[in-house]
Amino acid sequence: MKSEVKLISGAMVMLALSTSALVVLPYMQVHDVKPTPGLKPYSSAELRGRAVYIRNGCVYCHSQQPRAKSFAPDFERGWGRATVAGDYAYDTPHLLGTMRTGPDLMNIGVRQPSDQWHLGHLYQPRAYAPGSNMPGFPYLFEVKAEAARDDVVVKLPPVYAPLNGVVVARQDALDLTKYLLSLNRSFPVVAAPPAGAASAPAAAPAASATAKP
Repeated sequence: MKSEVKLISGAMVMLALSTSALVVLPYMQVHDVKPTPGLKPYSSAELRGRAVYIRNGCVYCHSQQPRAKSFAPDFERGWGRATVAGDYAYDTPHLLGTMRTGPDLMNIGVRQPSDQWHLGHLYQPRAYAPGSNMPGFPYLFEVKAEAARDDVVVKLPPVYAPLNGVVVARQDALDLTKYLLSLNRSFPVVAAPPAGAASAPAAAPAASATAKP
């Protein structure tokens, strides 16, 4: 009985310590972090596209957290500066990711600012990235004999275009593209001065030491 009490007590202590280290302390550090200056809330279309991103499992193969130069060559890869907590102020839940089967996407809206590129890449990734192992998402599109006036036609390379008809983006594809284009954290992070820090007083002009003859 005594050993069982010790075992249970030890387990509860370990659980409390791990919860404090992994949940409580991080929450205390970031729960009131303000958005990075320049960061804008998502639009309704971008939020719908974010839901499409989650629903199609993009988070399983793509991260959204470029790392510091001292830790990894992400900046040299063109993925942008290391992200900070304020960059995720409008992300609920965050989509940091745990794998990089594909490249980091935090700044894909800067690297690829063309909506046509994203639509075509979603329809057939290998048309834009030869050798890519990313699956296509043809169900986000529709092949029509003729596009309607309000349809967004995907301009594919001829070898990947259908023999008859045109590829038209469905609303989910348009929303997902808007979300991808919104991924832009290329603006600089300006560090705030420490609270209570006083600016250094201006130095008084030095008196002339030149003596008159």
